[in-house]
Amino acid sequence: MSRQLSIQTSESYFDSGEFFDALSMRVAIKSESQNHEDLQPLHTYLEEVMIPELQVMGFNTKLLSNPETEEKMPGSWPFLFAERIEDPAYMTLLTYGHGDVVLGYDDQWSEGLSPWALTKSGDRWYGRGAADNKAQHTINLASLKSVLKTRDGKLGFNVKVLIETGEEVGSPGLMAFCEQHKEMLKADLFIASDGPRLDSTSPTIFLGSRGGFNFDLTVKLRDGAHHSGNWGGLLSNAGTRLAHAWASMVDAKGRILVPELLPNGMPESVRDALKDIQVGQDKNNPEIDYEWGEPELSPAEQVFGWNTLEMLACKTGNPDNPVNAIPGYAKAHCQIRFVVGTDSDHFLENIQKHLIKQGFDDVVVSQNGEPMHATRLNPNDPWVDWALNSLEKTTHKQPTLLPNLGGSIPNHVFSDILGLPTVWVPHSYPACSQHAPNEHVLANVCREALQIMTGLFWDLAEQGEQVKQGRDI
Repeated sequence: MSRQLSIQTSESYFDSGEFFDALSMRVAIKSESQNHEDLQPLHTYLEEVMIPELQVMGFNTKLLSNPETEEKMPGSWPFLFAERIEDPAYMTLLTYGHGDVVLGYDDQWSEGLSPWALTKSGDRWYGRGAADNKAQHTINLASLKSVLKTRDGKLGFNVKVLIETGEEVGSPGLMAFCEQHKEMLKADLFIASDGPRLDSTSPTIFLGSRGGFNFDLTVKLRDGAHHSGNWGGLLSNAGTRLAHAWASMVDAKGRILVPELLPNGMPESVRDALKDIQVGQDKNNPEIDYEWGEPELSPAEQVFGWNTLEMLACKTGNPDNPVNAIPGYAKAHCQIRFVVGTDSDHFLENIQKHLIKQGFDDVVVSQNGEPMHATRLNPNDPWVDWALNSLEKTTHKQPTLLPNLGGSIPNHVFSDILGLPTVWVPHSYPACSQHAPNEHVLANVCREALQIMTGLFWDLAEQGEQVKQGRDI
C-alpha cells in the first residue's frame, strides 16, 4: 500500500484505454442544458452514467429535483447527490461537477469531427463536454477509485459528491438547493475541477473565481429610422449616442473610467501570488495586446486580480443590410468581470448615475441574467500550501497558484453558503475551445491530471485530519 502504487493504478486506467472509453460514453450523451425542448439527456447522464459508477464505489445516491424550476418546468436541470461515509468521526470532502454541456453546434465542427463522438487527433481528443466538464469530474472520481483500490477499500475520509446539470445556463436552483440541503452537504473541505490551467504544461490551483455581471445599454430615441438625406443633421443618431456613452465608461485602450466599477485595491497576498505568473504561453493562444487595460498592471494581474469591462455585442440600424437611414434605436450587451472587493451590489445604480452625470440620460441600463459572485480563498490558508505541496510531489513541477479563475463559476455557493475552503484543480487548458466548435482535451494533460488527483486524495487520507485541526486552531 503506497502513494506511488495508487498513482500507477490511475496511470494504468489511462494507458489501457479505459479512461478514453469512459469519456466516450459521456460525450455521446447530448446533455445540452440550453436545449429546453429535450432535457431528458440530463437525466440519462445522471441515471445511466453517474449513479452506477458511484454505487460501485460504495456511494449512496439520490436523484433530486431542482427547487427553483420543478414547478414551472418539471424535470429540468436535476441534481445528483452521493455520499460515502466511512466513519462520522472522519473529516469530509465535498466534490462537484456538472454533467451538462452547451449546444453542440453540430454543423460547425471541422470535417471528420462530431460533438457527440470522442475523436482522437494526435494529443487532442475532440467532443462536446470533453473539456467542460465531463473529463474533469471523470478524472476526479477515477482517482478516488484508485486510492480506494490501493488502500484496501478504505479512504480514511468521507466523501460527498454533487453533480448539477444546469451550469451552462447559469446554475438555476443551485443556490436554493445548497441553502435547503446545508446539513446534507456539510463538509470540511471542497475540492473540484473546472476551467483551464494557466497553460497546458502548468499544474494549477485556483481558489475561487471572478464574478460576472451582464447588462444592456439601450438607446431608443424614436420609432423607426429616417432617411439620412432628408433628416441628417436634424435628428440625433442612436448609434452615435450609444458609442459616446460607452466611451465615457471605458477608454480606447480598455481602461475602466468609472471608479465605482473598480475593486477597492489588490491585496498583497494576491499580488505576491501573481508576481511570477506568465499568461498566454500556449502556442494556440491569441497574441496578448500589452497596451490594453490598466497600464500599471501585469497581464496576470489584469485577468486574475482586477476588473474588466467589455462590450460583447452591439447593434444599431440593420448591419446585414444597411440603408441610408438614421437609426432611432441602438443596443449593446456588456459585461463586467470583477474580483472580491468590488461593490457589485450597486453596478446598475452606479452605471446609470455615471451616464446621467455625463449627459447620457437617454441611455437606459438594465441587468441581463443572474450575476455570478466573486470569491477567493485566502492564499495563506493552510489547505493551499497542503495542495501545492501535493501537486509538486506528484509532478516534480512547481505548481501555479491563481488566487481566482479569470472566468466565473458558481463557487460562492460552496464558499459563502456552505462556508467551505475551496480548492479547484483544473484539468483543461485555455485554448481548448470550450463552448465553441472543436472543443477538446489534451491526452497528456488528462494523464497528468489523473496522477495529480490520485496523489492529492492519497495525501488527504494521510494528512487531511492534521491540516484540518491546524486550520481550526
